[in-house]
Amino acid sequence: MKNELSIAFIGGGNMAAALASGLAGKVCPAGSIHVIDINQDSHAAWQARGMTTATAPDEALARCRVWVFAVKPQNMKDVVASTRQWLRDDTLVVSVAAGIRADTLAGWLGTPEAPWRRLVRCMPNTPALVGAGITGLAALDGVGQADRDLAASMLASVGDVVWVADDAALDAVTALSGSGPAYVFLFLEALIAGGQKVGLTAEQARQLALGTFAGATKLAAESSEPPSVLRERVTSQGGTTAAALAAFNAAGFAGIVEDAMAAAAQRSRELAEEFGK
Repeated sequence: MKNELSIAFIGGGNMAAALASGLAGKVCPAGSIHVIDINQDSHAAWQARGMTTATAPDEALARCRVWVFAVKPQNMKDVVASTRQWLRDDTLVVSVAAGIRADTLAGWLGTPEAPWRRLVRCMPNTPALVGAGITGLAALDGVGQADRDLAASMLASVGDVVWVADDAALDAVTALSGSGPAYVFLFLEALIAGGQKVGLTAEQARQLALGTFAGATKLAAESSEPPSVLRERVTSQGGTTAAALAAFNAAGFAGIVEDAMAAAAQRSRELAEEFGK
């Protein structure tokens, strides 16, 4: 644990809470975490864990080595403007706000002529709320190796991390892992409904669907074989699995997934244009 490290969360929503819970006592002491949240009703919970709070950006930011922006993208520009006076040369800015490109945020933090380059943009996903997330990260050129390691260790407190090259790659991360939990939940819904349709109770179908997903994912993660080989090993010619997969293929399942991800990536680009104005 880095006792000298202090972190400010600018925005105290669910993702900030998940990150703070992961960091406290591991990456830095709880007392070194400062949370800025306009919702004063939420402050008691933060304070009970030993963290300090404020309803608006304050001078405590100047003492924080890392700033984590976790506010709604439509509010980001105004929030950034309210924090700029406390930026220091060694401040590492980490953004977990969706839809705001790193270069856009760098310009808001600095100036068009001298943007703030010590910045890491992250795209976590909601399983971070239970410590099982996966986060894509991209760093601007002002981020040195020590800062990269620090950012990675922070996000690793709530799951795995994957570095990508730039904002364009983060659009792809958004389409896969950022939005991906919703795809999984949709498929789980369909499995549960399908299980009931073929004769199971709602609880039986739910338990079997969740167990199947968890087990198959664990097997894929721990196997040296690609998913295609694992799929083939479950599929006997002329058997039940082959019949189910034939139905999926007839409906164009792979193409549906590709189209869905392309739509998500395109929307990510559109939102970046909208929020970056």
